[in-house]
Amino acid sequence: MDPNSSGKIELFGITFSALPLTAAVDEVLSAIRGGERGHVCVANVDMFTRAVRMPRLRSAMRSARLVVADGMPLIWLERRLGMKTAGRVYGPDFMSDLCRQAQVDRIPVFLYGGTDELLQNLIRVLLQMCPDLNIVGSVAPPMLPPDPPVDPEIASVICKSGARLVFVGLGCPKQELWMYSHCDHLDALTIGVGQAFAQLAGTQPRAPAWMQHSGLEWCFRLAKEPGRLWKRYLIGNTFFVFLAASALLRSYSRRLRGVEG
Repeated sequence: MDPNSSGKIELFGITFSALPLTAAVDEVLSAIRGGERGHVCVANVDMFTRAVRMPRLRSAMRSARLVVADGMPLIWLERRLGMKTAGRVYGPDFMSDLCRQAQVDRIPVFLYGGTDELLQNLIRVLLQMCPDLNIVGSVAPPMLPPDPPVDPEIASVICKSGARLVFVGLGCPKQELWMYSHCDHLDALTIGVGQAFAQLAGTQPRAPAWMQHSGLEWCFRLAKEPGRLWKRYLIGNTFFVFLAASALLRSYSRRLRGVEG
């Protein structure tokens, strides 16, 4: 769990890149320009705690081209463990900034997830923001199983579109497992952005900035959807506190042994 000079830190078998938003955008663009494919995970506390408990999700995150933190508690933990460069890669901002640069670099973009109506609204908003953005396709899939298998038909559709950047909005952990299954079948970089589709499209409100910066965004979401989210946050947030305490204790013990040695 110790940080290293590469700007990466391992937390319970998952390697995070402790990057601010601008550096994460640059990293993705560099990979696309280099012809790389693979997937990018934008992790919050819920995804992290699920991955610790779910081997399949953990494997998906471990094989990712990049794992960045979207959630202040994760960022605070990274900083306490020595990663001073850690910053929040907020999903909607990450997607917006990548689309702005994709417009400049003429990178073909594909959207996968949501509903037909949501995608129509999202495309309208993205084109208002980036009039020359080259959106080469979009698909609102039917209800997928929790761990989606490879779908050769959709993989062919995306490949034939010429997309180099695919935004996936299926929610965690389904989008991470979908990317994990499909990344070797696509000539593109895929990024799971979860609720960014709905937030950018204007169908889901964002938490106030002060709640985002203070790590209280989960309270805002819980107030909006208490019936669906109360159990997730009760279990997940409690588990995260335990994981964070364990990580800090191990880091402190290693430093203490180093001083004594």
